[in-house]
Amino acid sequence: MCGVVGAVLRDQPALEGILDGLRVLEYRGYDSAGVAVALSEGVAVRRRAGRIEALSEALQDGALSDARCGVGHTRWATHGPPNELNAHPHSDHSGRIALVHNGIVENHQELRRELIEGGVEFRSDTDTEVIVHLVARELERLDGEGLSPSLADGVRAALQFVEGYYAIAVLRTGPEPELVAAKQGPPLCVCVTDDGAWIASDVLALLPHGKQVVFLEDGDVARLSPGHCEVARPDGAAVERAAVEIQWRAEDAGMAGFDHHMQKEIHEQPAVLGRTVSERVGEGDAALGSGWTDEDLGGVERVQVLGCGTALHAGLVAQFLIEGLAGVPVDSDYASEFRYRAPRLVPGTLALAISQSGETADTLAALKLAEELGCRTGAICNVQGSSLVRAADSVLLTDAGPEIGVASTKAFTAQVAGAYLAAVRLGRAKGALSEVEADAHLAALRGLRGQLEQLLSDEAVAKVREVARSNQDAKGFLFLGRGVNYPVALEGALKLKEISYVHAEGYPAGEMKHGPIALIEPGMSVLVVNSQGGVADKVRSNLEQVKARGGRVIVVGSDEESLALADEAIHVPASSEWVSPILNVVPLQLFAYEIGLLKGCDIDKPRNLAKSVTVE
Repeated sequence: MCGVVGAVLRDQPALEGILDGLRVLEYRGYDSAGVAVALSEGVAVRRRAGRIEALSEALQDGALSDARCGVGHTRWATHGPPNELNAHPHSDHSGRIALVHNGIVENHQELRRELIEGGVEFRSDTDTEVIVHLVARELERLDGEGLSPSLADGVRAALQFVEGYYAIAVLRTGPEPELVAAKQGPPLCVCVTDDGAWIASDVLALLPHGKQVVFLEDGDVARLSPGHCEVARPDGAAVERAAVEIQWRAEDAGMAGFDHHMQKEIHEQPAVLGRTVSERVGEGDAALGSGWTDEDLGGVERVQVLGCGTALHAGLVAQFLIEGLAGVPVDSDYASEFRYRAPRLVPGTLALAISQSGETADTLAALKLAEELGCRTGAICNVQGSSLVRAADSVLLTDAGPEIGVASTKAFTAQVAGAYLAAVRLGRAKGALSEVEADAHLAALRGLRGQLEQLLSDEAVAKVREVARSNQDAKGFLFLGRGVNYPVALEGALKLKEISYVHAEGYPAGEMKHGPIALIEPGMSVLVVNSQGGVADKVRSNLEQVKARGGRVIVVGSDEESLALADEAIHVPASSEWVSPILNVVPLQLFAYEIGLLKGCDIDKPRNLAKSVTVE
């Protein structure tokens, strides 16, 4: 969740680059920010509650501008309120060490008591502060034993006492400043250049410096210096970590003339679909490469889908696709529940985890548990080199590019397209689909790009804006869908909640009469997703029940009879029922965006949310 950036440079100042890195990571969500740099007289720390602009103003005196080594942080408050004292970085009482941290120290209270008994005075309410005092204590102990410890030695010694999850960057002043990074859980990556070395919690912050990126593994402690990164394990044994070339460009994270990242990312979906699909569609099959061969998938008898939030909604679509196209039974689970419910998985289960970032803590833990239970593991993910990608046996990278808006849009479309490809590939591997059948399904997917472009035309967007205006004061929203479009109703409701903070619920349309129908009254807006297909008439019946009770009905889809019955209609091009979720979700994303604008909400940084949830 929090953003971590650090740099040690050969002969140029580091501060401006660190601030630029923090700005890139703003999308992750934060409520305070700070930096620390190594000066000859000790570490200098500046912190502010609120946005990076406040921190930048506090640095205008130029006192920190010439430092060659520093760390920066954007914090999302967990322990203690979001004020200046609790903002990172934290320093030890010698004033020579400073530290930033993403994660949770689960035994921080016990460690705090122990350190207080040893004479340490704490200056914040955070769990993080215990780590910097532990590092200082262990360096003093090692020095007292005549070992002349490096900062990396002190960090390794200190982390032996820490329980929980962490990605930390630590600096120490001296004749040559030292910068060390360590990871257990949350992501941390390194970019080394001839002129320096950079550390960040997100690869996006490293792209301005280079595309060759080293992803640290759990337990790694990295010692950084200009042009060098030395990685060791907790016992001090050196280890090599190969760099990965990142295909994203720094400009991909820009606004490209749009007003918001979310708006840009909605409009990028035709291109995202093209990138995700084009090179993977073969003659009568999906070419997914290593990990997806007939030999890899032949023994798969069941699929267990794992995800959180939008990724789980994509997983629910995947459930319909895999069962419908490949004939393989599927279970879908919230990753956060799966990991705690003592699951029982049958032999031959493929655990398929879905995540935009590849760093979602619950999803990673759930996949690890599934692997321990004997499952083959698979991943649909958007970030090359992420923890999920490195952990899974079979990987499908979705090619959505950087997604900056906290409310996921293009990643969902890419995940559903990836799930469709995986379903076809599994169907071919299991003999459930003939070459002719697979070719027909893939042709339907290939044909979506032009239809997505229709949905994003000026005329189509204006229609959604009109519907948003007429419903901006609704008492609440109910989203309904059936079959493969039931998860689209869930996703539409989630987008509206995330962006506009209004109450919205998504339900399978058939479940409406089992409780939610009690909410139907004048002033309640009901968005019904209904495309041509096997359940269209059933959804139409549910729509009639809403109208009979005075609810305002908005239909999104291609079923003409439903559109004719609606109070307001948003037409979606006709398509195969299997691919219709990719089309139907776009007007719902636009609807959430337009309602958020009308209500004056912070579209790209919705309150209380973070883009990448790397802790529980």
